[in-house]
Amino acid sequence: MSKKIKPGAPQVTPYSVAMGLIMTVLFSAAAAYLGLKVGQVFEAAIPIAILAVGISGALGRKESLGENVIIQSIGACSGVIVAGAIFTLPAIYILGLDVSFWHMFLSSLLGGVLGILFLIPFRKYFVKEMDGQYPFPEATATTQVLVNGEGGGKGAKTLAVAGLLGGLYDFAIATFGAWGETISTTFIGIGHTIADKAKVVLKLNTGAAVLGLGYIIGFKYSLIICLGSLLVWLIIIPAFNLLFGGQVLDFMGSGIAQTVGQMSADEIFRTYARHIGIGGIATAGIIGIIRNAGVIKSAIGLAGKEFGKKSGSAEAVEENDRDIKMKTVVTGIVLALLAVFAFFAFGGVVDNVWQALVGLLIVAVISFLFTTVAANAIAIVGSNPVSGMTIMTLIITALVLVAVGLKGNAGMVAAMVIGGVVCTALSMAGGFITDLKIGYNLGTTPAKQESWKFLGTLVAAATVGGVMLVLNKTYGFVGEGALVAPQANAMAAVIQPMMNGGSAPWLLYGIGAAIAILLTVCKVPALAFCLGMFIPLDLNLPLLVGGAISWYVSTRSTDKALNEARQEKGTLIASGFIAGGALMGVVSAILKFAGVDWFMSGWNSVAAGHLASGAEIIAVVPFLLLIIYMIRASLRKD
Repeated sequence: MSKKIKPGAPQVTPYSVAMGLIMTVLFSAAAAYLGLKVGQVFEAAIPIAILAVGISGALGRKESLGENVIIQSIGACSGVIVAGAIFTLPAIYILGLDVSFWHMFLSSLLGGVLGILFLIPFRKYFVKEMDGQYPFPEATATTQVLVNGEGGGKGAKTLAVAGLLGGLYDFAIATFGAWGETISTTFIGIGHTIADKAKVVLKLNTGAAVLGLGYIIGFKYSLIICLGSLLVWLIIIPAFNLLFGGQVLDFMGSGIAQTVGQMSADEIFRTYARHIGIGGIATAGIIGIIRNAGVIKSAIGLAGKEFGKKSGSAEAVEENDRDIKMKTVVTGIVLALLAVFAFFAFGGVVDNVWQALVGLLIVAVISFLFTTVAANAIAIVGSNPVSGMTIMTLIITALVLVAVGLKGNAGMVAAMVIGGVVCTALSMAGGFITDLKIGYNLGTTPAKQESWKFLGTLVAAATVGGVMLVLNKTYGFVGEGALVAPQANAMAAVIQPMMNGGSAPWLLYGIGAAIAILLTVCKVPALAFCLGMFIPLDLNLPLLVGGAISWYVSTRSTDKALNEARQEKGTLIASGFIAGGALMGVVSAILKFAGVDWFMSGWNSVAAGHLASGAEIIAVVPFLLLIIYMIRASLRKD
């Protein structure tokens, strides 16, 4: 990691900008599909870095390290913009309402621009002043990929093979239904009885992309996320049934008529248990802001000193430490906020100028305060808890909008669009700090990364808006076969009762808050645990499997260097699974959108007298083969 970009080596070139934008389009489409399918948006930095060095090597480009950093930085706009959009805007569809392409595009674009501008004053604090004190796991890994790839991009072959395998694997599930996407304990008689009587059920998604996600997240945090899920599915849901089985519990005034005992485990999760996780996530976010008060003060101080310097009196700044001028940043923030106000007031988001001003204040204050939470989370664990912070934003937004007279369907759309701007701003802030840390490690000019990030944001916002329209028409977000979109469903569950005269489930939120506080006292990462509490279990168990594989392949030898090499190769394979599976998922969606239906419905349907389809029964076989391949390929010495 000691290698640096040579002075005068190219960084921003027609090649690096064009390749960065191509990566932005491809990974925006892939990440949108995966995020809506399983609720996790993979960070695109590592796969894009691998492809960048591989393509540069294949084209015989010399001194391409600086160009590859720019390619990665522009391309990484994909994942962060996707996270901001898909965690909120699909909730409008889920609520039975409609949202236009322009609402999705402008919400993502303006949020992304604000995220970039709000983060720039914090760059020096996180990447320079605190250098060596934060691990920056993703930035460290990406830096290694870029440096090692200068020799010819050898990792590109491993990534390509894994991408092809993972893509074909997930394509076989999504397009043909060759085997079941989910394995459940209800496929055997005793499991079905336990699920029906005690509301205890376990589920496992068999997709390659989800397995890869677990590997990259690692065993520790996959376990914490999964423990949150197991608390809900093995303790909280059965406890609700045991204690309140004969009662009708309607915490939100939404007209629930079923008793708890009449609900399935999935219905108890959606109606009650998930709100406990939401309360936990919101509380963990508040704790994060309190903990980062010193960070905010220090960063503002650094920015203020630079802003106050008179023109011509400033000492020379080294090229690898030069940001966009602070006066330009402040001007940009003002213009961006004015654009947000105009979007809200005249873009059909709210009813009047007063409500637009209220929405603007929510966006400005929360986006700025939570920027440090997002950046700090990325710096420490490499994971951005943006969904939890957004849920808290939606709660605040709903309360404020109802207070100023905006409720019902119009209020729900307004809250989701406002939440989408905030969510995208926080997602961008967290993701961009990784790019800037990579640039700092290698000696890139920060101002160049910051300037071209805006173009990547524009392209990513347009791509995500188009992909969401296609996926909504192809799969939809409600009903059988719909995209899971767990975060968007959580957002809809928060907003709907509050905007229709009901109330939020404050008791359930309070239980979640107590859990988050207890976890914090016990020094357990509350955000990761509570995130597991509201994402469906079938999407968390495979994360644990992937994390366990990561631990296994990195601990088989007493040779530390060999363990690290195996771990790195496994990361390449996992990245291939993620990218290949997600991209082929988009291909499958396009085929369905075009009316091409190759899905074997009969093979995937449950016959009379049976508890599971043939596809579900055999699904464990290809999943085990995928696990065996991942382990053996990671351990194999090249």
